[in-house]
Amino acid sequence: MKEQTYQITNPKSFELKDIFECGQCFRWNPEKDGSYTGIWKNNVVHVQKENNNIIFQGITENEIKQEIENYFDLNRDYEQIKKQLASIDNHLKTSIQYGKGIRILNQDLWETILSFIISANNNIPRIKGIIERLSQNYGKEIRWRGKSYYTFPTPEELKDVTVEEYRKLGLGFRDIRVYETTKMILEKQVDLEQMKSNPNTLEVRNQLLTLSGVGPKVADCILLFSDLKRLEVFPIDVWVRRVMNDLYFQKEDETKLSKKQIETLAQEKFGNLAGLAQQYLFYWRREA
Repeated sequence: MKEQTYQITNPKSFELKDIFECGQCFRWNPEKDGSYTGIWKNNVVHVQKENNNIIFQGITENEIKQEIENYFDLNRDYEQIKKQLASIDNHLKTSIQYGKGIRILNQDLWETILSFIISANNNIPRIKGIIERLSQNYGKEIRWRGKSYYTFPTPEELKDVTVEEYRKLGLGFRDIRVYETTKMILEKQVDLEQMKSNPNTLEVRNQLLTLSGVGPKVADCILLFSDLKRLEVFPIDVWVRRVMNDLYFQKEDETKLSKKQIETLAQEKFGNLAGLAQQYLFYWRREA
């Protein structure tokens, strides 16, 4: 693979920090100049903003324009989505102004499944460290500009890894879950390709819930942030519960607010764009 360059001029709805720091991905790291370097599938790419241009440089499996357009969801009209969501209420309008550059990435389904199993009861630096060690030990090395990068390991590359070996990587209680889910995928108890082609989100969600370590919140994150791209789902964690209570419910004790109440309101207010509404609200509440 040879180095390639691709450039977007005057991009709309594209801010590096908003995309990479909104909690959807774990393999993009900031550089001192505000640029980012990341790896997905067999691609290593550096992205920076210069004046009104976004410049991508790296080595990619296919033609870089194709990889970038797919991964960064460039063919979706986020300006129209923001306009539609901002018209719902002032809370959403404010959160969109704050996170105006968010785009939901099309991440590899398998990597997203394991990454969000690892994310359970965890913090971002630790999640990133575990995923990096997993990739260094079992993925493939890619050399670029004098540095080594490692692909996220496939189920086949993890087929002989033991629970004890996962434990040494610092997975904690997640070691058995990663082990069991890998076995389930290898044995085709859950078929990832069939999942991608199934338009019924509820059926796909129920399949995800059969995987070890995948509860409702993790399943919804996988549905939203992977290349399944189900924008209608509304993942609920402590930050989302907090912002939804503050803005829409105002219960004295936010822990008394049920997931069902939040989901019902999200579907009524945000409809098939609930997942994007969640990202704007989550990012605004956590960062601002």
